[in-house]
Amino acid sequence: MNEVLRKSFLWMFVGLLITFLTGYIVATNENMINYVIKIPYYIFIIVEIVLVLILSVRIMKMNPVTAKILFMLYSFVTGLTFSAIFIVFELSSIIFVFLITALIFGLLAFIGYVTKLDLSKISTYLIVGLIAILISYIINIFVNNGTFEIIICSISVLVFLGFTAYDVQKIKSLSETMDEDNLAIYGAFQLYLDFINIFIDLLRLFGDSKD
Repeated sequence: MNEVLRKSFLWMFVGLLITFLTGYIVATNENMINYVIKIPYYIFIIVEIVLVLILSVRIMKMNPVTAKILFMLYSFVTGLTFSAIFIVFELSSIIFVFLITALIFGLLAFIGYVTKLDLSKISTYLIVGLIAILISYIINIFVNNGTFEIIICSISVLVFLGFTAYDVQKIKSLSETMDEDNLAIYGAFQLYLDFINIFIDLLRLFGDSKD
């Protein structure tokens, strides 16, 4: 495998490990969860958005150590919000959905790596699809329609699977011309976002809640 991609997947795994361990530890510790609950949810959202913007715009120009620290910080903050998942859903269901996510994510990543098709041609459609999904989620906050949510989640899974193949191909292509260390973290961040979004959507579709 391409060396940069190997490092990207390694760092993606580190990020996922931080996120899921943080979520599980917080959810299973009453003192921690009570402390997290006291913090307004929008604070986490703002911090995550700020970190996403910084990593998306500046990561290729950062010192590699700074980029790694910010990536791990983002993974940790996401883990705090993930504590809700361990409270709402059965652990066995979370593990099952995680494994399914890993399977289909790996399949699309492999396709992105070996395909000769230029996936940059579908990037515009993926971005438009992502924007449509975000708008639909906002609308459904007010509508609160279960069927609409199922449709949104299903489309979102397809969009992020497309992003997975596209991002792998993009990282592979950029590795020929860009700095290896920063590109590896950039790749890890993009693949982490793809994986997390696929996981959340599949959990909404197939997860078993505790109640």
